[in-house]
Amino acid sequence: MFACLLTPLSVVRGRGAVADRATAKNSATADTATTVPRLLAVARTCSPRVDAHAEHLVTLDVEGLQRLFGSSQAVGERLRRAAADHGIAPVHVAIAATRTAAMLLASARAGITVVAPGDEAAALAPLPLRTLDVLCDPQLLAVLSRWGIRTLGQLAALPPVEVSERLGQIGVRWQRWARGEDAGPLVPTPEDEPFEAALQLEWPIEGLEPLSFVLGGLLDPLCQRLERRDRAAAVLHLRLRLVTRDVHARSLQLPAPMRDPKVLRTLLLLDLESHPAPAAIDIVTVTIEPTPGRIVQESLLTRALPAPEQISTLLARLGALVGSTRCGSPALVDSHRPGAFAMTPFCVPDASNRIPRPQSLIPSVSLRRFRLPIPARVLVDQGRPLTVRTDRQGLPGGRVHACAGPWRSSGEWWKTGPAHSSPGLERLRGHTGWHRDEWDVALGDGGIYRIFEDRDSGRWFVEAIVD
Repeated sequence: MFACLLTPLSVVRGRGAVADRATAKNSATADTATTVPRLLAVARTCSPRVDAHAEHLVTLDVEGLQRLFGSSQAVGERLRRAAADHGIAPVHVAIAATRTAAMLLASARAGITVVAPGDEAAALAPLPLRTLDVLCDPQLLAVLSRWGIRTLGQLAALPPVEVSERLGQIGVRWQRWARGEDAGPLVPTPEDEPFEAALQLEWPIEGLEPLSFVLGGLLDPLCQRLERRDRAAAVLHLRLRLVTRDVHARSLQLPAPMRDPKVLRTLLLLDLESHPAPAAIDIVTVTIEPTPGRIVQESLLTRALPAPEQISTLLARLGALVGSTRCGSPALVDSHRPGAFAMTPFCVPDASNRIPRPQSLIPSVSLRRFRLPIPARVLVDQGRPLTVRTDRQGLPGGRVHACAGPWRSSGEWWKTGPAHSSPGLERLRGHTGWHRDEWDVALGDGGIYRIFEDRDSGRWFVEAIVD
């Protein structure tokens, strides 16, 4: 059983510092989502070089702070007071010459621990082996327990060559941690910067043309800040406060990270074209949810894909023209209905995951379906079609030279009731059940077609053509 949960906040002297927070019973219900910002705020009261390792572990560089705050003990006291001011108490603070030593000491000792430079290995030697749980998976250390290793000093004293032979490089890494050596330099965690811009207009505006200039003035500096931080936009939020004191809000989930201000402005304008503001606009606010910048390495063996900005603009224009639910990617559905599919949102493919596939040399044919079957006049003799005629230009039809069929299919009557109770057009669009006979016919014009007879209405249709 455990009496409390340790969530470290340590501090390191020299190259880094770490602070380890022990969660007391009165703060056990604190929201974990707010712990990281609070710990980072505490650390940044002393140093701008801060790194968050977990929701309970923060490291910072305190090199040179002794000139400002006094001794290392005084730096630890200042961190303890800052944590108390932010509602984090009690705290474990450790100061050492390496980040690794500070993290291990803070997780094992309460209060403030200061280790002189060069004494890290001696200070870590009596600590139990489970102290390494803050740096690696505890299950991985089970093999050391079976060897009889109980302390970090015993692990550090093992012959490195034999440890490498039995455990590989991970065992060598554990030994370095047990001696307080760092695996790498401190990489500061950047501060969370809100990417938001607002403009209060002197005179209300209406229409997309004046709004386009306002959005351009807001998005240009935002995208420059994104580029400086190596970030890109994942979600766009637009808030328009109207003269009626109402707020017209729109959000765009971008298919790929991007930071081109012209593309982002175009996407917002196309969305507003489909969802216009009901009144004149007083205040325009643009908020960007950032994500790491996109890095694309094109392959020399495959054709380059269009840029995500071009695809996103095309999808936005199509959505504004035909509706957002009428354009996307087709997906198969669990149905035997001929030509059945569902529309899903289009996702920009990742060029880095594309693998070139060898082209097949085996000739193949494809069946090109018509979005709506074409009505036809079919002459039947002894149950077999003799001629097929249509009124569609470019598809005159002709005499049947060869045919194969019929193939009878039906289904989904359990969803819509009797098929004959539904209109023919609804049945052809796939909104109700179906019941038909299909034929493949070769006509005198040289074309091969798939035709079918709707058995409920007795009408014939041309469904597809073989290319």
